[in-house]
Amino acid sequence: MDPLEVLVMNIIQGESLILIAQLVVSLSVLKVWLINFRQPSLWRGGSSLNMREEFDTYGLPDWMLYTVGTLKVAFSIGLIAGIWIPEVIRFSALGIAFFMFSAILMHIKVNDPLYKSLPAGIFLALTVLIALFVEN
Repeated sequence: MDPLEVLVMNIIQGESLILIAQLVVSLSVLKVWLINFRQPSLWRGGSSLNMREEFDTYGLPDWMLYTVGTLKVAFSIGLIAGIWIPEVIRFSALGIAFFMFSAILMHIKVNDPLYKSLPAGIFLALTVLIALFVEN
């Protein structure tokens, strides 16, 4: 079965909400880490203008920036690959959930206003729901 057929069958079989959540989370995380890495964002910790400054704001070492980024990209790719390999969905979703929970803790650590944790909170909720309701 070709990839488009798999996608259509998932939607027809009522798995569309999980699939949509997988795509929203994975594509958003990929955009943040691969496209917006050096860009300012309303959601960045403290007054950071890019990802490196944000990790500095949290007091995290450089090696952690690259480790977290690599793992988030890998887990995001796992959520996309899960369309065709469902066995990787739960693991990938829980991996992203861990990092989203950690992001919320970092915002709290630096006394950020609550709104800065909003994306991490939404993605945490979505990834937990994915992990709970995915069928595999």
